[in-house]
Amino acid sequence: MTVIAVLLTFASGASDVASFTRLGNVFTSVMTGNITIFGLSLARGSASLALHTALAFAGYVAGVAAGTLIGRFRTGRAPATSPAEPDGERWPAHMTLTLAVELALLAGVLVGWEVTGSRPAGWAQYVILAVAACAMGIQSAAVGQLGLGSVSTTYLTGTLTGLVSAIFRADAKVGWRRPALLAGLLAGASLAGLLVASAARAVPCLPLLGVIAATVLGARSVKSR
Repeated sequence: MTVIAVLLTFASGASDVASFTRLGNVFTSVMTGNITIFGLSLARGSASLALHTALAFAGYVAGVAAGTLIGRFRTGRAPATSPAEPDGERWPAHMTLTLAVELALLAGVLVGWEVTGSRPAGWAQYVILAVAACAMGIQSAAVGQLGLGSVSTTYLTGTLTGLVSAIFRADAKVGWRRPALLAGLLAGASLAGLLVASAARAVPCLPLLGVIAATVLGARSVKSR
């Protein structure tokens, strides 16, 4: 499950770099950052920036709602959110479907990116941004159902805080999950940044590859049990 989470974190890091560089200087997964940018847009009187942040926020919220509803309808009960629950550290049966929906949205982002020559503008930019943010929202909801406690693959400030606190607490176990997640985020963002400068058309492929790898690994773990 940790490897799967790292792959998804890689995907979110790449998606955020793509959106920040080509979709209006906002994020697809870091909503606290978007709320801050929205405040800045109000102070500057920038309607364009405000609209970008609002669309990213709305898309993300819709994605979280969709991911949560898929889990509820497929299992008939509230999805597991704690490692103490029976499904913790396991691949829930509905997870493949949830990530398949995310993959469909990311494929749409890729198509839109290619059609616009990797430089979306106008309404195309708004639509691609909203769809990408929705995909990240679905991913966040899906990871919340894996039963990995407070682990997230889209917002990692808490992960960093937990890691530093564990290092400086004698009674805490550091482990390798938190450092791996932070490394996955850095890897996805760095590779996306390199591609933006040298092969921009390939940037949306990174989130797709990360989610595909995570889905395949998760589905195989179910078959092996």
